[in-house]
This record gives sequence, structure tokens and C-alpha cells, in this order.
Amino acid sequence: MTAAFEKILKQYEEHCRKVKQATTVNINESPGDKLRRIKELEKDYVTWFEYYFPMYAKSKCAPYHIEMADLIISNKIIDILLEIYRSGAKSVHADMGIPLYLYYTGDLFFMLLIGQTVDKGKKLISDVQAQLQYNQRLLNDYGTRYKYGDWSEGDFSTIDGVKFVSRGFRQSVRGLREQSERPDYIVIDDVDSIELCNNEKRSRKAYDWVWEDLKGTFDEGSKRKRFVCANNNFHKNTIINQLKQEFERINEKAKAVKRKFKHFIITAKAVKDLNTFEPTWPEKTNAEYWRIKFEETPYRSFMREYMHVHIQDGEIFKPEYMQYKEMPTLDKYDALCFYGDLSYKDAGDYKGMGLVGKIGREFHLIFCYLRKSSRKALAEWLYDLVEDHKLLDYNITYQIEGLFAMDDFVNDFDTEGDERGWYIPVTADKKSKIDKFDRIESMAGYFERMNMFFNAKYRGNNDFQTMEDQLYAFEKGSGANDDGPDFLQSGVSKVNKITFVTKFEPKTKSRKELLSEKKNRF
Repeated sequence: MTAAFEKILKQYEEHCRKVKQATTVNINESPGDKLRRIKELEKDYVTWFEYYFPMYAKSKCAPYHIEMADLIISNKIIDILLEIYRSGAKSVHADMGIPLYLYYTGDLFFMLLIGQTVDKGKKLISDVQAQLQYNQRLLNDYGTRYKYGDWSEGDFSTIDGVKFVSRGFRQSVRGLREQSERPDYIVIDDVDSIELCNNEKRSRKAYDWVWEDLKGTFDEGSKRKRFVCANNNFHKNTIINQLKQEFERINEKAKAVKRKFKHFIITAKAVKDLNTFEPTWPEKTNAEYWRIKFEETPYRSFMREYMHVHIQDGEIFKPEYMQYKEMPTLDKYDALCFYGDLSYKDAGDYKGMGLVGKIGREFHLIFCYLRKSSRKALAEWLYDLVEDHKLLDYNITYQIEGLFAMDDFVNDFDTEGDERGWYIPVTADKKSKIDKFDRIESMAGYFERMNMFFNAKYRGNNDFQTMEDQLYAFEKGSGANDDGPDFLQSGVSKVNKITFVTKFEPKTKSRKELLSEKKNRF
């Protein structure tokens, strides 16, 4: 027995004690009242769950908990994906609450739970046994059901012959049966890992195992086949993402022939958007909690773990391309341009602006503002920066993305100037641009050739770190924010044009010279 598993055993004993303590009963309740109460509770899963599992039901169930329970309970044959953010209580319902409800109401006879490893699978199913043995409310209402076996062996049964089995991911499950019974409720929970997802071949084989070996343990023709996959969708190669793509294809075929859907996808992100941070489970957390969580978590990690956005570090802009160096004085640059992307929303969305300089073949990001803030806050930052560094003494162009609402955007800077009594000559860049992805990707060459540098003075600064994060996350269809790379590319393009004009020396010829070069003047 490993030290880790010994720790799990001790945790289990403590958990059983807490389950027993938390589930007090009314010993004075009459048999008739108890029977009526049980029947009333069984009419609604959420009510049933919140009564029998008070230590888990500290917050009211979320709408997506209700939806997933209704679908699984009302459909005896179902394939369902629970694409739910980390800490969204998908496991407690999929692995314990719903299967126990089905068991006590006579609609589950063989549960198979798959964990990432053998030990994790055992730990997940241990809670089912703990509830069967120590939950006083279940014992009071349904009697003793546990019979023999042990979760530490990954296998136990009830007095009425119902089987609960756990296995590790990709452990052999072919031919799994109890006498004539095969699994009728299969749940696969949090089996993905970064290492597996980063290997295309291994992740595909893992997916094939789920579709062929695991789902193949169902008894063909059975009237009960519930398949549940619960995970957050943090990578394109996760099992749940591969299943999601397949389910969508299956549903398209079903829709075309008007066949009833049997494949369902429930998606729950931590928040509805990154502007208001309105939570998907407001009964548990509020917007301020998630706003702070977002600010205290690396951008890439938050998007992967809580928003199901696939961000693979450095697909186009790689970590080794990120260079910092001391910046020369501003009078040494061939061209300087402040460029800003202010977005359309007044607050909550990313606002970005930076001073880009070109010196020889190098491009420098000298100053950077990249925050979820208001346009007014950015204007204040720019005026403070210009004032502190006396930037009006240098030949700097100030432009903002201005194809939409350019007057309003420029006015934000003019209003700040009104308050201070002096102005920064910010103008709107009204020129239409090509596809944003193509534009930003075109900048990758400067990074690859190691011609792009960030100001060493601000290494570790939140704005520059956010710029790095957004560059790493940049990929076609990723869904990640790209406001930083967008304004950086525009700034690079502007300083390139400025130096092209200033460096280009036009060559002219007189009319006499042109005529003398012609062999036949007539």
C-alpha cells in the first residue's frame, strides 16, 4: 500500500465521521409521516439531494445541476457530457448524488466509475460507500443497504445485489459483468492530464478506449444505458472535447432524419462573461469573488480551467521569443508611435495602448497599458505618462483604432486635456484593416527573427505580463483576448511606415536627361 493511499484511508475515516454527524434525523417522526416525506422528496432530485446530503448542499444547486439531473434521470438511455468549470460540483452530482438517487428509486443496478488513476477512481467511489454505511438520513429512510466488498478494492455491493465498481483510466474493462448484469451507469470523471493532451497520438488512443472499450461494456439492447463524462474542457485533445465534437456530428445526423436526441452537452462556465463577472452559480459565489479570482490567476490558467477556452502556450508567439532589454533614450529612435485599442465598451473590457519604437531593425515596446478598465482610466494613464516623461518634447505619433465611434474615443482624451489645461494630439486611425488574425500573425516574423524587445524596466509588470499572456494565447479560434497583440501590431505597422517615408530618398531626373537617354526622340 502506498503512502498516498494510506493518507486516503485516513481521510475516508474522517469523512465517514463527518457524514454521520451531519445527517441527524427526527427520531419522533411517525412511520406514516416518514413515508409521506420520502415520497415527496423523491418527486424532485434537487430537494432529495439537499435533504440527504447537507454537508454538500451548503449552497442551493445551480441551474445546470438541475438540468443535468433532469436529463440523466428522465432518460434511461443517454450519453451526456458535463462540460463544467473546475469546482463547479460536477463530480458530487455525477458520481454520487444522481447514481444514489437512481439506486434508491430502483433505476440503477450496476455503476462503473472511471478515475484518472486506480487510486483516484477508488477515492471517487468511496463517497458512495460512505453514504450507504454512515449517512443517518439514508439509513433511517431506506434501511441498511451495504452488504460486502470495499471501496479500497474498487468493488462493493448492496444487499439487493446492486454493484458499485471503480477502475483507473484505460484499465481493462472489457467483459466486465456481475453474473448476467453489465454496467448500466458509467461515469468517467476528470481523467485528462496535460501530459496526455500534449501527445496527439496518445490522446486519440485514449479517446478510442473510451468509445470502444468503456462504452462497449454496456449490454447491447439494454433498456438502461447511462453514459456520463464530467470534466472541464481545458484543451482541444481532452476526452470531453473529442466526445463533444463527435456528439455534435451525431446530433446533426439525428436532426437531419428527425430522430430523437440521445446525446447531450451541458456547458457551464464559471462566469457568463469577463465584463460583469456574473457567476453561473450565483448561489455559491458572487461577481466580486470571480473578479478577484481572475485578477489573481494567470490569464491562461483562468481561461482553461474556468471558461473552457483552449489556450496552448506559444503556438505562434513562443516563450523563447519574449525578450527584454534596456531601452535607449527616446531621441535615439527612428520612429515612435503610441497606438491604442480602446474597444467599444465603456468599462470591463480590455483597453490597451503602448509606445512602440523602431531603431534600426529592432522594434521596442517601451510603455504598455493593457487592463480591464474604462477609457477614462487609459486617458489618465497616458496624460500622466506624457507629463512625467516630458514626451511632448519628442516626435511621437499618437493614434487610436478609430474605425468605429472615433469621435467618442478621441473625446475621452480631449476631455482629460480640458481638465489639465493642455492636450495630447491623439487622432483616430480611420484606415480599414485586413483580417485581425492575419494582421497579428504577420507580426510573428519580427519575434521569430528576435527583433522584438520589451522594456526591461517593466519585466514582471502586470501590463507587460498580460501582453505576454495574450501573445502566448493567440491562435485561430482560441477565443482568448487579443487586444494587446492587436495594438502592438498596429504600432509596429505605423513606425514601419514612418521610417519608410523618412528613410526613402527620392531620385529625380531632369527632362533634358530623360530625353537624352531616348534613342529615337521622334
